[in-house]
Order: sequence, then structure tokens, then C-alpha cells
Amino acid sequence: MTRMASYEDTEGKKMIPISHYFRSDYVGFNMVKTAVSVTIAFGIVLGLYIFCNIDTLLAEVYKMDIKEIGRKLLSLYAVILGVYLFVSFLIYTYRYNVAKKSVKSYNNALRRLAAMYDASDSKL
Repeated sequence: MTRMASYEDTEGKKMIPISHYFRSDYVGFNMVKTAVSVTIAFGIVLGLYIFCNIDTLLAEVYKMDIKEIGRKLLSLYAVILGVYLFVSFLIYTYRYNVAKKSVKSYNNALRRLAAMYDASDSKL
């Protein structure tokens, strides 16, 4: 019983809410969060690069092929986003599977405890 209470206070705080989702919902929602985060981070890094090199960019703005730069930036963004989404898929699938297994053993322990209480109540 103390082991179950300890579980609820420690890792159960993270694991039990995860187990309430379907795997596709949990993984998909976290992948959307990852995509939004990567997009924001890419925009910040791009903005910092532009801000740090504004003098060079303004001096050569007429010599640049804007379409080619846009294509390179878009392909770079797509590659970075793809890598992060793949890693995110692996991580959140693993976390979901671990949480389901952990909560399943917790629920089995709860069932055994309930059976023990039922058995002791029937003896009285």
C-alpha cells in the first residue's frame, strides 16, 4: 500500500495522466507542440542571423537571388522539422508505452489490494 502511495506521489503524477490518452492522440498532440516549437525556434535563429548580418545583407540585397535563398531556407526548415518530428515521434511513443506499462502494474496492485480488503471484510 505504501508502494502505491509512493507511486502516486512520484512518477504516477506524470504517468497516470499520459495513460488517459490514446497513443495516437498523445503522440500527435506532442508532435504538434514540437512542430510549433521548431517553427518558433527557426524563426528566432533566422531573425538573429539577419539582425547580426544586416549590414552585409543590405549591401548585397541587389545581387542576391531571393527565390533561391527562399528555397534553401525552406528546404533547411523542412529538414530540421522532419528530424525533430521523427525524434519527437520516437520519444513520445516510448514515453507512452512506458507509462501504459507502469500504470497497468499500478492498477494490478490496486486490484490485489481491493481483493485483500474484500477478503478481510468477508471474514468479519
